[in-house]
Formats: sequence, C-alpha cells, structure tokens
Amino acid sequence: MSNFSRQVRLSSNLIRDVHYRISRSFTIECHRPTIIHKKGVDIIHNPWYNKGTAFSMTERDRLELRGLLPTNVQTVEQQIDRFKTDLKKIEMNARDGDTASLAKWRILNRLHDRNETMYYKILINQITEYAPIVYTPTVARVCQKYSGLFRRPRGMYFSAADRGEMMSMVYNWPSDQVDMIVVTDGSRIMGLGDLGVQGIGIAIGKLDLYVAAAGINPQRVLPIMIDVGTNNETLLKDPRYLGLQEHRLEGEEYVSIIDEFMEAVFNRWPHVIVQFEDFQAKWASTLLNRYRNTYRMFNDDVQGTAGVAVAGLLGAVRAQDKMMIDFPKQNIVVAGAGSEGVGVLKAARRTMARILGNNKHAFKSARSQFWVVDVNGLITEERTNVSDDIKPFARKTKEITRWGLKEGATLLEVVQEVKPDVLLGLSAVGGLFSKEILEAFRGSTSTRPAIFALSNPTTNAECTPEEAFSIVGKNIIFASGSPFKDVDLGGGEIGYSNQGNNMYLFPGIGLGTLLSGARIISDGMLQAASECLSEYMTEDEVHKGIIYPPISRIRDITKAVAAAVIREAIDERLAEGYREMSYRDLKRLNKEEILMHVENNMWQPDYPTLIYK
Repeated sequence: MSNFSRQVRLSSNLIRDVHYRISRSFTIECHRPTIIHKKGVDIIHNPWYNKGTAFSMTERDRLELRGLLPTNVQTVEQQIDRFKTDLKKIEMNARDGDTASLAKWRILNRLHDRNETMYYKILINQITEYAPIVYTPTVARVCQKYSGLFRRPRGMYFSAADRGEMMSMVYNWPSDQVDMIVVTDGSRIMGLGDLGVQGIGIAIGKLDLYVAAAGINPQRVLPIMIDVGTNNETLLKDPRYLGLQEHRLEGEEYVSIIDEFMEAVFNRWPHVIVQFEDFQAKWASTLLNRYRNTYRMFNDDVQGTAGVAVAGLLGAVRAQDKMMIDFPKQNIVVAGAGSEGVGVLKAARRTMARILGNNKHAFKSARSQFWVVDVNGLITEERTNVSDDIKPFARKTKEITRWGLKEGATLLEVVQEVKPDVLLGLSAVGGLFSKEILEAFRGSTSTRPAIFALSNPTTNAECTPEEAFSIVGKNIIFASGSPFKDVDLGGGEIGYSNQGNNMYLFPGIGLGTLLSGARIISDGMLQAASECLSEYMTEDEVHKGIIYPPISRIRDITKAVAAAVIREAIDERLAEGYREMSYRDLKRLNKEEILMHVENNMWQPDYPTLIYK
C-alpha cells in the first residue's frame, strides 16, 4: 500500500478534486492565454511578449502588427535554425575557445534582450552546450568585462545612495509577481574577488538556470545588485566602470543597507525566494544566520555548494561498494576555510551525525573526520584568528600529535600523514593540488580515493582531471566545479570528470520551496535535496566513477530534487501551499503525484496566445 493510501483514506470525489487542482496548475503555467495591455511596436520591443517573425497573421491584425514585420510567418523551429547558423559562423571565425565562448554569450544575450521565449527554448533544448556560456565558466569572463559589455539594463540596482528609498524603489519593477530573486553585492565573484557592480552577471546567469532547469516563469525572476562600493583599485580608477567608485561600506552601515533591502523586497513580494550569491566570506554566513529564520532565503555558496559536495561524497562511498552507514568513517582533508568550505563542513558533519543517531556523541564523532587546511596550514585549537564557524573543526593538539602533525602543518604534510579517503578543494587557488600532493594522495587507505577540485572558474580548479588520473591512478573518483572533458585512460577505459556544480541543486531547492509554500528553507529541506541527488545515479554508473548526472538531464534532476524538498517541507510542517494547491491538498498527494505537481508547474518555452485588453 502506498504512503498516500496509508496516511489517509480519500473518497473518489476528493481524489478527483486533487487531480483537478494539479491539472489546473498545468493550465495556469503553460497554456493559459496571456493578457497584455500593449499593441504594435511596444509588443515587438518587449522581450517577454515578442515572437518576432512567429506572430501569426491573425495576431498581427489583432495586435496592430501588420506591416511591422516581414510577411513570411515562421515557426519557432525555423527561427532557431536561423539563429544557430549565426552561432556557427561565430564559432568558425573565433581565434580560440575563450574568444568563441564570449562571442556566443554576446549573441545569446542579444537574443535574451529581444525574445525571451526563443532564448529559453534554445537554452533548454541544448543545455549541455549553452549552460557553460550563460553560467560557469564563461559568466566569470562576462563579469570581469561587464562594464564594457553593458548595452541595456537587466534587473535592479540598489546602492548606498538609495538609503531610505528602497521601500518605494521596489515598485519601479514592472511585475507584481516575482517568485525568485538572486542578489549579490559583487564582493567575491566566483573566486575572482571584488568585481563590484559587474557581479550582476552572475545573478543573471543563475536565474537563467532557474528558468531553464526549474521552469520558473522568466517574467517572475529578478536579478539584483546591491552596490555598496568596491575595494578593487582597478575599478575605482576605471572611467568605464558603472558602479559606485568609492570603497565598500563595512560594519553596521553595510548591514543596515542589506536589512533595508530585505524588508523592501519582502514587503512588495511576501512570497518571494531570495538567493544570496557571491558575498565575501566574512558576510556570507553572518547574513545567512541573520535572515534564514525570518525570510525565505538561502545562500547558494554556503548551502548549495555544501549540498552538491555532500551528494558527491555519498556517491564516492557508493563507488567503494560501501553503504551509507560507512560515510562517517571517511577521513576528509578540506583545503579552504571560506564560506563554501564552512558550508561543506557543516553539511557533511550534519549528514554523518544523522547516520550515527543525531545525538551529541554523533556530532562529536563526525567532527573528528575532518582536517581543515587554509592559507596558514592545518587549523588547530592553537589558532587564534579563525571564525566561529570553523572553530568546531579545529583539531586538538593531542589528536594531531599522534599523526606527527602540528598547528600550521602544510597541506602536503597533512595528506602524507592522514592518508585521507577524500581530498576536497574549495580554496579558489588554481593548481593547489600539486604533483607532490597528488603523489602523496596515492597513499590513501581508501580502495577508491576521491578528489573534489570544486573551485570555480576553471582557472581556479585545484587540479585537472588529467593530472589527477595520471598521477594518483585510474581507480580514483574525480569531480570539479567547472566542466572538464573526460580523460582517455587507454585500453578503452575512461576517467570520468564529474562536474559537481551547484546547478544540480539550487534550481530544485528554489522550485520545491516555491511549490510547497514553505515559510523558510530548513536544513532538513537542504539535506533532502542533497540525498536525492546522491541517489539519482544508478549502481552501474557509480561503479564506473560517475557520481553526478550529465547536465542534459538537469530538468528531470531538478524535478526530483524539488519533489524531495516539498516532501520534507510537508513533514516538517513548514509547507503552506501554492496557489490553488493548499497545504491540506499537498498532504494528500503521494510521491508520484508530488512529482506530477512539480512537472505541471514548470514553465515551458512556448509562444502563448496574446490577447489585448
């Protein structure tokens, strides 16, 4: 008997009513005609409604477009074919891969500015090819050059000069419905440091994936930059720089700006979800802890990275032919103690503790499995200048003495002595896993050691898959944050380069939170997302060394993750329902029906029927 049947016995009428509500949500999101209040040129210039040459002759008459477009009416498929021809020309003329990627971003961005439906149809249908263009690694280059690339605004910009005005400013945005906001202050963009207002590019890229992977309606997403200055001296002197050319606000003055922003957006859009993105380490956890129990928000660098990393760690355990109960026995060396490192440490410890019984002893035991190394070496209780988040992971002097280690021991020394099962990099230091360190890692006691070089962009990866497989051996598990090609190991063998990218989780976390109507995003919801991802791969795939699925399956992955988040929100009694689907209705759904509910509420990139009113 299904959980649905065990939990509550429903009449046939009630079951039909629940299915009716599910099917109605499909109609609302995908096939309902769109009411517009504009005609003529105004529609052609509006990327939300513009269809270009795909407007039918009937629509052209109804919307006063006749004569404003070429006569030939084309299908969206014909439009896409023409667009792809332009992309191929760019690829052929580009001098190198990096130039080609940036050129592709330019032409995709121009399409984004004039026809969002077509833009997202291309992105969804060819997500493997274009995700690296609109997101990592190309978006890193875009952010570095954003002031020079800027042509028209996208999103909203709040600055220190707007203090006291934000509550009214939010009404300058034209949409009364916003489901998802990605906000950054540009202080630490993808390991590239302080890029100031140019960091808006990462917020735009993340929301592209919310639309493509999670099916969030593009008319209900909003990228936001909070410009509180920059400490990047190059930008402060650059006459083309578009942001405030003054040093960053700090302390209470900075926090007051973020407080005002959060109050303003939730005042206008009470049910919006806010994802914090690329805030520098000293503020990432502070702001997360400040807001997470009051607002529907999360920090992808802290929590999303952690969830993806934990899913990969659990996958690596499966690849060793071990059970999940063996995860708390893994020795893990972590290189990097920034916001991402903190997030991974907390999430991995929480997962280990849950497996061990979720009591005080379990948390203490789990903590002893981690060895954290930062720029100053191994972190121990003798260290005085560490954050409160890292202190619980500082090794005790008595413990490390047995290993022949001391405070400040180098990463090489730690790897040599600990012989860890996992070497996990979140340092943002390209090439940190040197030949010497990788050779030392060959001494791992694991039957199948794992290397996670998770720093973004590609240039910041701690090592490449070629280096890992050639130096450590063919039997390793390898994952990186940015995409790398698989490695030909010879003899028909392949060394799989897994991309442990946050895009596997954050779209599903956002969509699941939205559709459940959860009041906050709890640790349990995040853990449910992570465990769902870890179980997504088949046993055959895991044994081959594949611990993350291909990007081509991202929409199905997101659907599964969102459903897991919804179920957890219901179990924790955080869910309040979404649109016609009340909390009581959600509780009545079984696992398959929740998946149907998710799928039916995912926006599809189809041209809607436009009705002028």
